[in-house]
Amino acid sequence: MTTPLTLTAGRRPDGTAHLAVSGEIDMSNAGSLADALDAGSGPLLLDLTEVEYLDSAGLSVLFAHADRLELVVPPLLEPVLTVSGLAGLVTVHGPGDASRP
Repeated sequence: MTTPLTLTAGRRPDGTAHLAVSGEIDMSNAGSLADALDAGSGPLLLDLTEVEYLDSAGLSVLFAHADRLELVVPPLLEPVLTVSGLAGLVTVHGPGDASRP
């Protein structure tokens, strides 16, 4: 069974691509996230503030695109990104971070 995942694409005022994700990212739906990330090129602001769960399949997708991602994450996901090493490869903002683009 596929876990519910919603992907909403858009553009920031400066023209940079933006993808908002909500739900859970796991092995049942990581392919959908990968497809959405593969569909674009260039910098991408990936908003994960509404993501409640992220497993290793989801992390693998994020690592594959780390060179172009900037992440907005809830406090729940910050330790996962730090322990996995992803936080050292991408810029990570909290949902209320004033420096967030």
